[in-house]
Amino acid sequence: MSSEFPEIYLVRHGETEWSASGRHTGRTDIPLTAKGEEAARGLADRLEGLTFQAVWSSPSQRAFDTCRLAGFGERAVKNLDLQEWDYGAYEGVTTKEILAKHPGWNVFRDGCPAGEMAADVGARADAIIAGLRAIAGNVLVFSSAHFLRVFAARWVGLPPQGGEHFVLDTASLSVLGYEHDLTEPVIRRWNQR
Repeated sequence: MSSEFPEIYLVRHGETEWSASGRHTGRTDIPLTAKGEEAARGLADRLEGLTFQAVWSSPSQRAFDTCRLAGFGERAVKNLDLQEWDYGAYEGVTTKEILAKHPGWNVFRDGCPAGEMAADVGARADAIIAGLRAIAGNVLVFSSAHFLRVFAARWVGLPPQGGEHFVLDTASLSVLGYEHDLTEPVIRRWNQR
């Protein structure tokens, strides 16, 4: 399903030890696992033949290594606004562990003590969206799950909390674009593996 309008290709980084175990990985800079590296290399085939006016990556090692292994490292520009959610006191902690102490907690609604709230992540997503809409052509973006979920929500006009309705697997590919014209942003494909 191609479009006459620009498309934004989103890639969640490959697997890390913490993503495999469900630990919140915001600003801790950990490497990809061997499985994550293999999946990142596999993205090259999935993106083959596509043309991008720009390639942007989170500065995290896991996102940039995914970008590099997919064959786009030399073209990529690192952007701090693409960093994952700052989990603050919940960095390295699983959702199950958080819920044991704070029943009903939801990162999209409650945010993280000493970290970011959904509105903070949404503001960064809005800045990225403004930059992307100024580019005439397709753009490839490498980042992390919770940021990309908020980004997708903001792309289609939902509040940042709307990101809770989108799930992303590691090394997944999603495509944002437009329907009838540039005033109608849509999700064209989501969480493809």
